[in-house]
Amino acid sequence: MNLKKLRNIGISAHIDSGKTTLSERMLFYTGRIHKMEEVRGAGTGATMDHMELERERGITITSAATSVQWNDHAINLIDTPGHVDFTVEVERSLRVLDGAVLVLCAVGGVQSQSITVDRQMKRYHIPRLAFINKMDRTGADPFRVVQEIRSQLGDDAILMQLPIGAGDRFQGVIDLVTMKALSFDGDDGERVREQPIPTALEDRARDGRNQMLEALAMYSDELMELLLAEEPVSQELIHQVARAAVQQQDVTLVFLGSAFRNKGVQPLLDAITRYLPAPTEREISARGWESEETTIPLAADPDQPLVGMAFKIVDDPYGQLTFMRLYQGRIVKGGTYYNQRTGRKERFSRIVRMHAEKRQEMDAAMAGDIVAVMGVDSASGDTYAATPKFCTLESMYVPEPVIRVAVQPCSRADAERLSKALTRFRKEDPTFQVSTDTETGEVILAGMGELHLEVYVERIRREYKVAVQIGAPRVSYRESPTAVYEFNYKHRKQTGGSGQYAHIVGRLEPLPAEAEESFCFEESVVGGRIPKGYLPSIEKGFRDCLGKGPLAQYPVVGLRAVVADGSYHEVDSSDKAFQICAQGCFRESFPKTRPVLLEPIMRIEVECPQSFQGPVTGDLTSRRGLIQGTEIREGISRIVAEVPLAETFGYATDLRSMTQGQGTFTMELQGYRKVPPSIQEEIIARKRQAQLSGAR
Repeated sequence: MNLKKLRNIGISAHIDSGKTTLSERMLFYTGRIHKMEEVRGAGTGATMDHMELERERGITITSAATSVQWNDHAINLIDTPGHVDFTVEVERSLRVLDGAVLVLCAVGGVQSQSITVDRQMKRYHIPRLAFINKMDRTGADPFRVVQEIRSQLGDDAILMQLPIGAGDRFQGVIDLVTMKALSFDGDDGERVREQPIPTALEDRARDGRNQMLEALAMYSDELMELLLAEEPVSQELIHQVARAAVQQQDVTLVFLGSAFRNKGVQPLLDAITRYLPAPTEREISARGWESEETTIPLAADPDQPLVGMAFKIVDDPYGQLTFMRLYQGRIVKGGTYYNQRTGRKERFSRIVRMHAEKRQEMDAAMAGDIVAVMGVDSASGDTYAATPKFCTLESMYVPEPVIRVAVQPCSRADAERLSKALTRFRKEDPTFQVSTDTETGEVILAGMGELHLEVYVERIRREYKVAVQIGAPRVSYRESPTAVYEFNYKHRKQTGGSGQYAHIVGRLEPLPAEAEESFCFEESVVGGRIPKGYLPSIEKGFRDCLGKGPLAQYPVVGLRAVVADGSYHEVDSSDKAFQICAQGCFRESFPKTRPVLLEPIMRIEVECPQSFQGPVTGDLTSRRGLIQGTEIREGISRIVAEVPLAETFGYATDLRSMTQGQGTFTMELQGYRKVPPSIQEEIIARKRQAQLSGAR
């Protein structure tokens, strides 16, 4: 494999922007499939939506990988979900990719999940292109979408094409580099025909090209000089400057088309191979084993020692399938490699290249490639290397779950199968968490939203044949201090033999709202009043109490504990004594910081016909929602609001009935906000009642 001609890319977007339809066209034009299927409709469903649930619902639930050939380039392609409930699938895919395509709807423009995906791409420094899809829809306006990319995403967006027509008159695009009109002929748009630009569009095309060149000239002195001298600019120089700017993540090049109408996909494939980086052009480093401050640069070189990351785990009837990105070195079928987290030596019994759910056996794979391995017992985010204790790759960001439900099997005989299902799903999806309520003994599932948990419950029923009962959804509240409290706490215990003695003085105080961590421990002890060796035990004592706060047993966040003074005993002080002292101090002092409950606030974006705007807005307000903005385009009202998660349960059904089935919405976590006092009292009372019932 020529690594310079390999591209690892992902396709990401807001829900219903046409990602999976675009992926299906890419597979068809590259010869990977010979018949295009639609996401919804009479056929077997889109190739990349291979799960039965995905085809029934018409949504992507899990990211799917495939490999295609375009001209003389190999492309590893990952299609990711658009729904925010499955955001970890996007997160872990982007963690291992070298480039991405951000798909935007020509009518909807930049939507809530577009902003989330943009944030994820920037977190992992992913160069990307933008594809404005659905140019065939009434109200399509690519120029407005480009402005939204600039204003809402803060990117320097450069149009590389202009549309020929729009809406139902959309015929093709003008390539501003070659200054040719492109149309897409044949039953499936498989033939790209170049022709002169229509006379009526010549002036507009010249203006568009000048704007493109002026924008690119900001990233090249050579191009700027040519423009100032009014000399012609070669296509090679345009490609060279655009490629460099994209790979430095300075610009987002924008392309146009309609995947559903088979227009504009082949030029996008050309752009992927032309502008997005090969594995050899990405600078990747790992943390050294001995010290986190040591970095080891990795080279996409098959002759170097192996370093790879297991980024996705799937259990199937044949065993665990581990998706792996190889950053350095190579793996061979039957070879043994070391899991850096566990230190275990593991044998890679089979290596396969994935095409959605289908597999192609391989004898070896090398740096830069994305493959799947069978026969290893790993977790998502594990690093593999040729030797033990070599290095670790930075793991992916995993958001905290916001919703919980209780689940139990309908019959005792199903308990074991339910346990197997939950163990498997928890391993596959880091945002799906399982715990047991210590008071009631119930099994609690935690996830990113109602749809997220609904899908897993349905999979338990179908794949494991387990009938389950689901409790009412519960919100993951948090407890947070609002005032500073100075503590002076002494722990003294005498039991015949050596006793326990610890004494700490300091304060508990709220963290600033912008703080990233949920708990911060600081010490300013001087003069050896408390030996340094006991300070980690004090911190551990405080941390052990954070799981359950005094108000209603919810996790504590936004707290800083500062230890400034104290005392110890030569004989009776110990790590355990200081740990118990910190725990007692927390239990006594935290209620005096005037703690409040925080609740998750969701950013909801609703689209409905303009005639229903009043009832929808009124309903959101009645749910304690704050309307952030409304916008009307082509008779469709778009309402953005912030609503407490506790008020959103069952909203999908309510919205459908309010809008005669025509309303749609998306929802994602915005942050946490203080609960109103009256509602806080209700929550605490309910929690205490539940604890009393469990105790009985």
